Amino acid sequence: MTLGSSRNPSPAYAAVTARLTLLAAVLAISACGFQLRGAAPVSSALQPLSVQCAGNVPVALCNAVTEQLTLGEVALTEPAQAAYRLRLTRFEQTRRTSAITLQGSAAEYDLRQRVWMDLQNRQGLPLIAESELNSSESYRYDEDQVLAKQREQQEIESALYQRLAQQIIFRLTPMTEARIRAIEAQAQTPPPTAPETSEQAPLR
Repeated sequence: MTLGSSRNPSPAYAAVTARLTLLAAVLAISACGFQLRGAAPVSSALQPLSVQCAGNVPVALCNAVTEQLTLGEVALTEPAQAAYRLRLTRFEQTRRTSAITLQGSAAEYDLRQRVWMDLQNRQGLPLIAESELNSSESYRYDEDQVLAKQREQQEIESALYQRLAQQIIFRLTPMTEARIRAIEAQAQTPPPTAPETSEQAPLR
């Protein structure tokens, strides 16, 4: 009779390991190149471009955006020299319980990230008004695998940064030379004046 070894991983640990492996593969694919993400290239009309991140925007997210732009061969520069400014103005990350066990403890969490972005020309004219982008992912929680779950959350956070960066790139894609000039021309066009109404003498 062959006895089972205590060194064999538990099903819960094996599931966590498999999920981490999958997330690592997704991140590896995300880092392979701009075109692998399926994102259309950003127009050369937006060059030179600066990327400005508010203080609460994670450095990892800001880096993910600049890396994708660099892979897309977009010329980046400092704000003072930029013709256009991509600004990440706010960031929020929340984690909420999406499922509980019979004992009332958390069994699954939903991790959500939100970022606000806008695009301005050198004169401060908004070409893309401040917009909210978001991404989320759920994962199971096991009190017996705390360290593994913490690592899994970190992997999910990194994956969400990549998704948000991709969404930001997609928002920039329609900004062609013609589109930019049309927005600038519309901003310079004075609003139509209301027609003057002639006053009539009151009837007696």
